[in-house]
Amino acid sequence: MTARPISETVASLMPRAKAELAELVAFRSVADPAQFPRSECEAAADWVADALRAEDFEDVALLDTPDGTRSVYGFLPGPVGAPTVLLYAHYDVQPPLDESAWLSPPFELTERDGRWFGRGAADCKGGFVMHLLALRALKANGGVPVSVKVIAEGSEEQGTGGLERYAEAHPELLAADTIVIGDAGNFRVGLPTVTTTLRGMTMLRVQLDTLEGNLHSGLFGGAAPDALAAMIQLLASLRAEDGTTTVDGLATDEAWDGLQYPEDEFRTDAKVLDGVELIGAGTVADRIWARPAVTVIGIDCPPVVGATPSVQASARAQISLRVPPGQDAAEATKLLTAHLEAHTPWGARLSVEQVGQGQPFRADVSSPAYTSMAEAMRVAYPGQEMQSSGMGGSIPLCNTLAALYPEAEILLIGLSEPEAQIHAVNESVSPEELERLSVAEALFLRNYAESKG
Repeated sequence: MTARPISETVASLMPRAKAELAELVAFRSVADPAQFPRSECEAAADWVADALRAEDFEDVALLDTPDGTRSVYGFLPGPVGAPTVLLYAHYDVQPPLDESAWLSPPFELTERDGRWFGRGAADCKGGFVMHLLALRALKANGGVPVSVKVIAEGSEEQGTGGLERYAEAHPELLAADTIVIGDAGNFRVGLPTVTTTLRGMTMLRVQLDTLEGNLHSGLFGGAAPDALAAMIQLLASLRAEDGTTTVDGLATDEAWDGLQYPEDEFRTDAKVLDGVELIGAGTVADRIWARPAVTVIGIDCPPVVGATPSVQASARAQISLRVPPGQDAAEATKLLTAHLEAHTPWGARLSVEQVGQGQPFRADVSSPAYTSMAEAMRVAYPGQEMQSSGMGGSIPLCNTLAALYPEAEILLIGLSEPEAQIHAVNESVSPEELERLSVAEALFLRNYAESKG
């Protein structure tokens, strides 16, 4: 097997890939109409559909999913009797956060220091472009040897489950022999990696009410129950002194026995300030891949500018709990809710609303697809062997697909290595990684077809 024709073709296609990624990044496709117009997501979906049609995909469709967003589907038939591979990516993105903190506009792909910056460049618009590159390289070198289905999700970042529910209602649509999820990433730039586990998640919106209305803190403070203070105390109950997540009844002692994450490298990747300690116990890999982790991702409270001397009557927070493989997200939700009920101070009135949930995932690394991918990555990354790692994030669709198609092999690859800074300001993608992973995916499809032939 030689990678020269494939690698040369992908290299020649990189200028086109950059131009296409720039077009796709320009859509402000945050799947939350409270933040960005729905038309931005609709335009991005149309762009993806047009790209599939241009590659001779059949049955291209904009799927209206139950959460009010659209996923894009297309089918490219392969040779008679060839296996079917489903390629996944998502075109929706996280909000840009503080746009003033970006060194270049978040929705304008900008080259700097050898990387391409822009929201979604790595997560996961770049993943869709990676699929296009791999297929184009194969078409230019003898043809695509498998039947290919592509699904580009429109609300992955919101965790609202639209595509999962659509797939459950139309189980024949995404059926495949193997599934490549292009929404993960290498452990480090230049180190080919498949992700073998994902943490699940549950998302709760919590409100505390203590008074009929705000009160003057000088007249009532000290005796009137302050809802914001109650919320701070309640949220503090979710962590031990060392920062370990402490949800009553939830196990927090699992260990990761695969590729390890050196603490000094993690500190650099996470940009931890000098003198600030990491939180939790165990190895870094234990903490981010094998154990639950709670994060308060938002609090509604008066801003400092314009604050008045008031005792707050109500407070609201949104809590994310990452759930490791081996634990059930629904059970974790129950335990988290019970913990909040048990630790609410001063008899404050508590209301809890679940706004998202996804199960953790563990791949079968003994499958033929993994052998095919290892061979492909060995060629695409000369001198490197494929590594297996966990990922602390969640891709709820993985479990839906595993349940719908228990015989299918599922692999997770992608462009979200640490330098990509996904979900943060100044997200970027390494064009070298985009090129090498596109080569790897093309070679994988060829290897996989041969293994099934």
